[in-house]
Amino acid sequence: MNAYKALASSYDRLTNDVDYQGVVDFYYEILRREGLSPKSAVDLGCGTGSVTCLLAERGLRVVGVDMAEDMLTVADEKAQTLKNPPVFVHQKMQHLRLPRAVDMAVCALDSLDYILDPHDCAEAIRRVYKALNPGGIFIFDVNTPEKLRAMDSQIFLDEDDNVYCVWRGEFDEDSNICSYGMDIFQREGKIWKRSFEEHREYAYSRQQLTQYLKAAGFTHIEVYADREFVQPREGEQRIYFKARKGKIK
Repeated sequence: MNAYKALASSYDRLTNDVDYQGVVDFYYEILRREGLSPKSAVDLGCGTGSVTCLLAERGLRVVGVDMAEDMLTVADEKAQTLKNPPVFVHQKMQHLRLPRAVDMAVCALDSLDYILDPHDCAEAIRRVYKALNPGGIFIFDVNTPEKLRAMDSQIFLDEDDNVYCVWRGEFDEDSNICSYGMDIFQREGKIWKRSFEEHREYAYSRQQLTQYLKAAGFTHIEVYADREFVQPREGEQRIYFKARKGKIK
């Protein structure tokens, strides 16, 4: 089954501990330090639109992009109550094409890691560069190779009253890909419906992604620890990148 097809309807319940507001606040601290006040943004790998909606609530014109149609359906429903709802587009990042350029691009919660071919990842970053206005900013995070390798042979559980999820991690050194199969049990009335999904993430290194950013034309590249303005430490689980398009005064 395609990733996020069965999980889409339960995703927000299983990730209710994710600090989306904290992620967006970190974006805005970066913007403050860069002296930027963007008017428009694209949220890449937007999923169910949690970050997208928070950006829209701050007054931005936002486009949410994701390759999972079922997640976009949930996102669109979530956004209907907003005064300035985002537009959602079904696209892969490596095929990104927007009707107009934007001031900011973000990609949250290791969505870039879902691009399993390094050439496609480099192409996605080139597309982001083209989609930005001059002086625009790209902010994203990834899981570190250390985190993904540590998931090998691990078993995790997530649950609430209506959904129970068991997932098992496996890291393949040859492909540099972490796969995790997810058994999902969802309550439907008095019965539980079982489904299965497999999610896969490529373990991109800091050096690899920096190279892709430079090749695309990005400048002023900085790498941070997880929502901290310090260099990533040994064993860091998640890191953030900031890059700018064009020369900055």
